[in-house]
Amino acid sequence: MIINQRTGESESFYIRCLAVADLPIIEEMQQEVIHAVTVQDQLQPLTTEEFLFILNGRGLMVGAFTEEKLIGFRALLIPPLDEEHLGRDFGLPDEELPRVLYQELSAVLPAYRGNRLQQQMARIVMEQVPNLEGDFRYIACTVAPMNIPSMKDKIAQGMHIAALKEKYSSMLRYIFVKDLEQEQVEYTGHIAVPAEDLERQQELLTDNYVGVGITPANGSFSLDFAKRSMEDGSAEE
Repeated sequence: MIINQRTGESESFYIRCLAVADLPIIEEMQQEVIHAVTVQDQLQPLTTEEFLFILNGRGLMVGAFTEEKLIGFRALLIPPLDEEHLGRDFGLPDEELPRVLYQELSAVLPAYRGNRLQQQMARIVMEQVPNLEGDFRYIACTVAPMNIPSMKDKIAQGMHIAALKEKYSSMLRYIFVKDLEQEQVEYTGHIAVPAEDLERQQELLTDNYVGVGITPANGSFSLDFAKRSMEDGSAEE
C-alpha cells in the first residue's frame, strides 16, 4: 500500500514492465510531472522517439500503477556508441562502452512521492538487466546539481559521482556510475563540500575523488567526497 499525499488515503499499487502500447499514458504522465517541476533545467524529458527507442528493445521500462492509472515510471537505455557516451565521461576505454546501461528518466506523480516508489522501481528494473541482450557491467546517468531527491536516489542505489560536466547543450550535470562487478567498495579521506560549491567539487573530482554521500548541513546539503581504498588499505592515487 502507498499513501496518496493529496487525499491522505492508502491505495494499493503494482509495478509491471511497460510496452509500446503504454506510450500514450507514459507521455501523459510525463507532462503532469513537467508541469509540477519548479526548476525546469532539473528535468530532461524524453521525446516520443526516445521512448519508442527504449520500448522497442533498446532498453526497458517499468511503471507503477494504482488501479489503471500510471503514477510512476523508470527506464533503462542501451545507449548508442556516440561521442556523447557517458562512459567516456568517467574514463572507460572504447571497448568497454558497449557494457554501459543508462538509467534514463524516472518520475513519480507529486501526489505519490514519499512512498519510496523510485527505490522500488529501481530494484525491479535492475532485476531485469540479465534479461537484456548484452553483457552489461556499468550503470550510468546524469543528474542536475541541486536536484537533491534524484541525487539521494542514485546514492541509495550504490552509485557515485564520477564527473561534473556540461551535457545536453551546455547544461551542467553530475555523471553518476555504478560498477555491477564491484559489490562493496571502501573509501578513505572523506571531505564534505556544500552542495552549492561546484568549483570545489570539480577540483576534488579532478584529483580522483568521487562523490559518495549526501547529508543535510546548515539548512542545505553537503556532498561527501572520498577516494577509493586499495586492497592494502591505501588510498587510490
